Amino acid sequence: MLLWLGFPLFALYVAWRWVRRPDWRPHLAERFGQLSYRQTIPGGIWLHAVSVGEVIAAAGLVRELRDRFPGRPVYVSTSTVAGRKMADQRLTGLADHVFYAPFDYPWFVRRVLRALRPASVMVLETEIWPHLWHEAKRFGCTLYLVNGRIADRTIAQYRKLRWFFQPLLRLPDGVLAQSRQDQQRLIELGATHAINHGNLKYDFMPPAPPAPEIVAWVAGAPLLIAASTMPPDEEQQVIDAYRQLPPGTRMILAPRRPERFDLTADLLEAAQIPFIRRSQFRPGPERVLLLDTIGELAGLFALDAVVFVGGSLVNWGGHNILEPAFFGRPILTGPHMQNFAEMDREFREAGAVRIVRDAAELAQAVKEILERRSELGSELGTRAAALAESKRGATRRAVEQITLGAPLTHRPLAAVWQMLAWVWRAGVTLDRLFTTPVLLSKPVISVGGLAMGGVGKTPLVLWLARELRQRGHRVGILTRGYGRQDRTPAAFAPGDPAPAALTGDEAQLFVRSGLAHVGVGPNRAVVFLLDDGFQHWALERDFDIVLLDPLDPFAGGGVFPAGLLREPMAALARAGAVVTVRKKAVNPPPPGRYTAFCGIGNPGSFFATLRECGVEVGQTHVFPDHHVYRLEELRALPGPLITTEKDAANLPPGAPEVYVLKIDSCPDTVSMGGQTSSPEDLLAAISRSISSRLMSRP
Repeated sequence: MLLWLGFPLFALYVAWRWVRRPDWRPHLAERFGQLSYRQTIPGGIWLHAVSVGEVIAAAGLVRELRDRFPGRPVYVSTSTVAGRKMADQRLTGLADHVFYAPFDYPWFVRRVLRALRPASVMVLETEIWPHLWHEAKRFGCTLYLVNGRIADRTIAQYRKLRWFFQPLLRLPDGVLAQSRQDQQRLIELGATHAINHGNLKYDFMPPAPPAPEIVAWVAGAPLLIAASTMPPDEEQQVIDAYRQLPPGTRMILAPRRPERFDLTADLLEAAQIPFIRRSQFRPGPERVLLLDTIGELAGLFALDAVVFVGGSLVNWGGHNILEPAFFGRPILTGPHMQNFAEMDREFREAGAVRIVRDAAELAQAVKEILERRSELGSELGTRAAALAESKRGATRRAVEQITLGAPLTHRPLAAVWQMLAWVWRAGVTLDRLFTTPVLLSKPVISVGGLAMGGVGKTPLVLWLARELRQRGHRVGILTRGYGRQDRTPAAFAPGDPAPAALTGDEAQLFVRSGLAHVGVGPNRAVVFLLDDGFQHWALERDFDIVLLDPLDPFAGGGVFPAGLLREPMAALARAGAVVTVRKKAVNPPPPGRYTAFCGIGNPGSFFATLRECGVEVGQTHVFPDHHVYRLEELRALPGPLITTEKDAANLPPGAPEVYVLKIDSCPDTVSMGGQTSSPEDLLAAISRSISSRLMSRP
């Protein structure tokens, strides 16, 4: 009821944002849970980092998660425009997807969970969204609050609402606080299992170095970097301090919020200080650079500069001082650092930071450090770097605390889905009972799956055809021809011309391989290798190979539509072998930043293969399975483009240049009769089945 009562206010908020913030409009559908990709690899990790600081901390966490859970996709969501821009810069090629977090309404959150099918949801710092947390647990995900903190300026409000936060803070499987003080506060609010694991931001990873034109602009001159200044008047105080510095001193002024860029420009003009915006940079006589871009600030700390960390002269609570500390820069802050109280205390006690209280003290401190740069500046910077380095390791400790759950085992209205699943199972049983299978004189080997979606059947059929040919067998392949436009049954000898409209995309791979005769059509009565044939009751098989996805063998936890299984797991008893496959690219693309697109049953597997090949992916685009592409769709994608062999069969004439990644597969794990076997054992068992049939029915 409260959700519906609040919906008009929510609609007004969205409309207000749409009008006032044009940069808020792109990707608006994502905020309603409508992602541009779907059917990704299950068992992944969804990491929510609200804004810029959390995204920077998340970069190291994503790397650690990659190392500990290889093959698991990692998705990162943000809430702010600045956070999204930072994530696009820092995490492209590292995270599988970056997107805006959905509004905290159950139906929006469920859309995202269904699309991602994660095993774990991890929320950085203090993003306590009730419906996100509840839905993550309802869907069977593990839930973690990582790098949790409660700031001084908000603890009083949290205490007043303890009745609300207490049940929520008991939901996570782990609450990892960034300091002892934060641990105690989280325990007080209801997270009785909170532990102190350290601050992820101590594991800061240096970004790209400053742009050459900025290095040339500084040219060894004395430099002040005023970082992350905040309202109401911190920019004005910094400008007042700068006017007291010696002539020739340069300054980089970086407001924290993009909406302050124009206001700061007006303040500089009013003070008659020549300046240049970073977005309009050109070499000139200006000695002040207004940093009106997102994502460059951390790299600028590599410059030889005195750094003032904003949000601290005004009563905002300060900002993270670790980034300039890692570069060994002398650091100045105001007295208001309550958001980083423990960090501030440690730096003060170590003599690694200097406190200023107003513009006059800021100007005096900068002058002293610049005059004694080799002595005072070096001493402050060395202490800061040593302290920051001694605190590293929180990211590794956090990942060691994390365990993953089963990928998306719960769906809302589970009872309804289960009833429909029983109907599905009854239909499969009746179809099997009333179908009389044909027994051929030739041996038939099927390669199929228990679950819907792509698990690598087509590449395994090609591997099997190649191996059997090498053993002297004449191979034929029959496939249904998914996605073909002409429904007439057809057969092709190796090397025959075969238009995609007649074969479909998957059969094109068989025809082009030149390994076997290929039959296309619903009647599979004269074949040797049967593609996707485990549920084909019309034909007796001599040997059934069933492929499983190693990351999600239970395919969502049930038979369709409760899950993605075509049959219960007990059906594996019919299989001669249960196999998982190992994939590799046979033609890794030239270096470059690619836009990857595909229309296959499991697009996440393609993106994971690109990552394993070291391909740098800028954007990913997912189309429906067996999608036939139109020219306008491809022209809308920024190049260079890369896709799969299957998708290449559906490209239109005159399509832009697309690099086609060719995948080779072979069995990775093989189980026969409940025993672990090798690919050679599998081929030997198939050969015995073939010999037995040929001897009995010449």
